[in-house]
Amino acid sequence: MAAASLALAGIAAAFFWWRYADPIGSNPPGVLRLDDPVMLHRGEQLYQSQCASCHGENLEGQANWRERGSDGRLPAPPHDESGHTWHHPDEVLIRITRDGVAKAAGLPDYVSSMPTFGDSLNDADIVAVLSWIKSRWSSDIRTHHDDINRQANQR
Repeated sequence: MAAASLALAGIAAAFFWWRYADPIGSNPPGVLRLDDPVMLHRGEQLYQSQCASCHGENLEGQANWRERGSDGRLPAPPHDESGHTWHHPDEVLIRITRDGVAKAAGLPDYVSSMPTFGDSLNDADIVAVLSWIKSRWSSDIRTHHDDINRQANQR
């Protein structure tokens, strides 16, 4: 029994090290991948066809995106560095894109013009789009976003 417990503890420790250890800081945390040119190309195509009409071809968002319109809804925010996309860890961004802000944030009464994409894009497509968006940020903002992912992974 003691040997089995030690073996299980060893397996758990090995898994933890494999999942979280990065002794030289070479692997950015999170699931977005900026090192896959095929994924980034697919992400750009999907962004332009699914997202650019509201969030802008260059990630600039809609005018006055912080002010509610007459319908009570916020305009589409930018996904460039002037927006808040990079303030959220990958998993939150994926949930918002797939399930919508209301469900992702646990706010059932929140009304948004953004459609949910869970029925039209699979998770790999969503990761591709978000990876392409992140690839457009400066290295400083990407590093900050990596830190946000590290913090989220420690919870």
